[in-house]
Formats: sequence, structure tokens, C-alpha cells
Amino acid sequence: MNYLHPGDPGFDDEAAGFQTAFRHEAKVIAAVENAADVRAAVHYAREQGLPVSVQATGHGFTTPATGLLISTRRMRGVRVDPEKKTAWLEAGARWKDVLAETATHGLAPLSGSGPGVGAVSYSLGGGVGLLARRFGFAADHVRRVELVDHNGDLLDVTAETHPELFWALRGGRSGFGVVTGLEIALFDVPAIYGGGMYFDTGLLPAVVRGFREWTESVPEELTSSLGMVPFPDVPGVPEPLRGRHAAHLRLSYSGDPAAGERLIAPLREIGPRLLEKFGEIPFDQAARTIFSEPDTPHAYYGDTALLSDFPADLADRLVELTGPEAPVGLVTDLRHLGGALSRPPAVPNAVSHRDARYQLMVLSGPGAEAHEAQEAVFAAVEPWTLGRALNFAYGDRPPVRPFHSPEVARRLAALRT
Repeated sequence: MNYLHPGDPGFDDEAAGFQTAFRHEAKVIAAVENAADVRAAVHYAREQGLPVSVQATGHGFTTPATGLLISTRRMRGVRVDPEKKTAWLEAGARWKDVLAETATHGLAPLSGSGPGVGAVSYSLGGGVGLLARRFGFAADHVRRVELVDHNGDLLDVTAETHPELFWALRGGRSGFGVVTGLEIALFDVPAIYGGGMYFDTGLLPAVVRGFREWTESVPEELTSSLGMVPFPDVPGVPEPLRGRHAAHLRLSYSGDPAAGERLIAPLREIGPRLLEKFGEIPFDQAARTIFSEPDTPHAYYGDTALLSDFPADLADRLVELTGPEAPVGLVTDLRHLGGALSRPPAVPNAVSHRDARYQLMVLSGPGAEAHEAQEAVFAAVEPWTLGRALNFAYGDRPPVRPFHSPEVARRLAALRT
């Protein structure tokens, strides 16, 4: 382990993450390599009277560290047990690390749309991935958590050993100690049928309405989302999309490809597509193929609303607030929930708002104007808003919408205290 202080070579690189809009103000960084290093770092923080923060990839960085920052980015080990269909992930493992190991066994984790995202924080924060409607939240399938508590003790946390802490970590995510690893369940999904289709600007309202109507009857094996994206007019962006504010329908179907083809057919009736590509995709390539999210660190600001419904007559208003006429460039994502996400897991956890049918996420660059533009969107859907998604809050704004139900929030607060 190496301790770094401001001004030391490597300090700024260690503090940096995927999110570049905010900067840590840590007094010291502990670059850890294993659980023993984490224990030593926590003991050091207690001796120095420093608060402790943790960063693996920095995708969800919202609050700058002011004391000791534990950097777990070197802890990227993954072990797969193909017989038990489980995987053990070290604290800094990214989904691309996990997928590289699980693919050799034809197994799939409940990973999300970004292969570079930290697998541990994603899973403990809920986790809505490509198989979400079929299998539920990633947090529902966490089997065991290894955690260094505030005393520096290493705990093996399961439903049997520490039931209240196990409940809280899976969906409560942070504030209970430093997670050094966890065990997750894997599933027999070597490949999926999926892809996406892009529609031009003039069809945005029709796409929103069509997507909303289509999701009323799709099976649980199909997980989908609708993105509305202002594409820059630059090389690297596919020519049909350059300079356009396009709608991007993303679909993942874990069933027979022929059935998947029949399921997506109604979406083609919305209108002509700028681009379209569907087919069978190895699961370890699915997120990168379907979503094509940027993997370069950048500055962003965003939030979510978990919705009990998204009435069709909101389509025009959503496009008005987030489309090409919006005061700032906004990226919008409407994810279809329900299915297994709506059912409690075999072992209860802290994930809230399971009755949400859609998740609306809005992203932009940082700044006051962007904040105001985003809040106008959330005000428009306030009558249907149940809360926020813990994994998709990016920025330093006050929590105007709750992550958890009142009962769950009280229980988490008591345990943190």
C-alpha cells in the first residue's frame, strides 16, 4: 500500500476518476491492493481523526473527499465458480473484468450498460442491467459481502452472520464500512438477441409514444430503454447521426432470436430509421454493442425519477423540455422497469420503489443552467414520481426526491448511526 499526500507524484492521478466535474480535496489517499491494506488504512484514519471515503472508478463521484480517500482501483480480481454459478469480485473490479471471466463459462452477471463501471458499487446500489426484467436488481443476487467496518475489523457479511447489515448493504450501498469484495450469482445466458434503432428528430414524440405503448405488452425476457441524444457533428459519430438529436431504442432479449425479431417488429412501424442493427450478441459484448456509451472520462451532471407511469400525453412535453429546443444539451433515458424488478427477492434488501414502471434519467454538462433545465423535466413528471435511483445521481444537488421509502430510509439511518 502507498499513502499519497497533496503534491506527491501520482496524487492527482489517483484522485481522478471517470467523473471530471468535481475534484477531491483529500488530505491523504491510500492506494490499497488488498483487504489487509484497507484495514490498515481505516486504522490510520481513526488515529488521525479523518473521515473515510472510497473510490474505485469514480463514475458516481458526487461528494468530494475531504479526509482519507481509499482508492480500490488496483483490487480488480475476479474468481468464477462455474458449478455454483457464482463469482467473487474484488472491490475495484469493473464489469469488463467480470465479463471476461464469466464468458468463458457461458454465464452472465447482472451487469449494466457500461463495461467500465465498478461492479461492486453498481451491485450494492441496486443495479438495473440488460437482464433486469427477467432476473431483477443486481442487489437481489448478492450472496456475500466482505467489509471492513469502522473499527478496522474484517467482516464476512451474509444473511446468517449479520442479517441487518446484509439487508442494508444490498440497496443502501454506502455508509456502513469499506467493501473489499462480494459474491454474486451468475446466470445461464451466454448470448442475447438485441441491438438498437435510431430515429430522426422529427419522430421524437412518436417514438416516445410508441415505446410507451409497446412496453405495455412485452415479456419479462425483454429489457429495453429509449435514449434521446444530441449527437455532435464530428468524426467518430456515424454519419447518419452527426448533428442530429436522435432517438435511440435499445433492446435486450434473453429468448429465442426469432421471437425477439417478432417482438421488435411493431417498433419499425413508427417510421424510417437512420440506423438499425439487431442480432445475436455474446453477452460479454452486449452492453458495448447495444449502448455504445462513451468510455472516456468527462464532466456530467444528472439525476433520475422513478415513475409509477409515463402517460402517453407526456411525450410532447418531454421532447419540448429535452429535445433540440431545450436551453442546454440534454441526454434523456427512459428505461422500462417492472417484471422481476417489481418482486421482492428471496432475501429482503433495502432496494425501494419496486412498483416503479419506468426510470427517467436526464444528463448534461454541469452548471446552473443545466441544473435548471433538468429540474424543469423532473417537475413535469412530479405527479408520477416515486423517488430516485441511487446509482444514477450525478452532482452535488440536495436530494429533493428520496432514494428510499420512508421506512427503509429510517432503518438505514439508524444502522449507519
